Amino acid sequence: MHQPDLHEYFAAMGRLAAATQANSEDGTAIGVNDALAWMMARAKSARTDGSKLMVVGNGGSAAIASHVAIDYTKNGGIPTQAFNDGAALTCLGNDLGYENVFARQIEMFARPGDLLVAISSSGRSPNILAAVRAARAAGCAVATLSGFDADNPLRRMGDVNLHVASHQYGFVEIIHLSLCHAVLDTLMRTNTPGVEPAFA
Repeated sequence: MHQPDLHEYFAAMGRLAAATQANSEDGTAIGVNDALAWMMARAKSARTDGSKLMVVGNGGSAAIASHVAIDYTKNGGIPTQAFNDGAALTCLGNDLGYENVFARQIEMFARPGDLLVAISSSGRSPNILAAVRAARAAGCAVATLSGFDADNPLRRMGDVNLHVASHQYGFVEIIHLSLCHAVLDTLMRTNTPGVEPAFA
């Protein structure tokens, strides 16, 4: 049996994470630190202005959405919601089609000034693209996290768009979660006297 080389595995993951790219809605390249700082500012303002974060994803990305919602709410004091309830997904999927399971919930709960974080490894999931369109119609800001092909449609739909250039689900998903944690962990560090923030 071929033995795994964990050093190379984590080295490859580190190279991909360091090579993460960010762009604006019109495709203009922006710094990853700038993109994360933009998300951090949105998250921070949600503590005081009545807005919230919403996070959507399928499969492993749905698990990331739930993880983010819990950590941002409990650890960060940031109102954050994931739309992954099983009854809601099966009801809406059955009645409205699976492509609408997130969009319909966003239509009901989104308010102007909220932030949607849309996560899709492929950047092509119809229900994630529909969720972004619903958020835009509700006056929300949007951040996207995608992987796989550089020209995936999700990558042009957010105010900020983060892309991991890999077709390996594990790498893409772990880096997506790490990016979300970078926002929260840095925000928490800025609230601790004497601790230098990681992003500015």
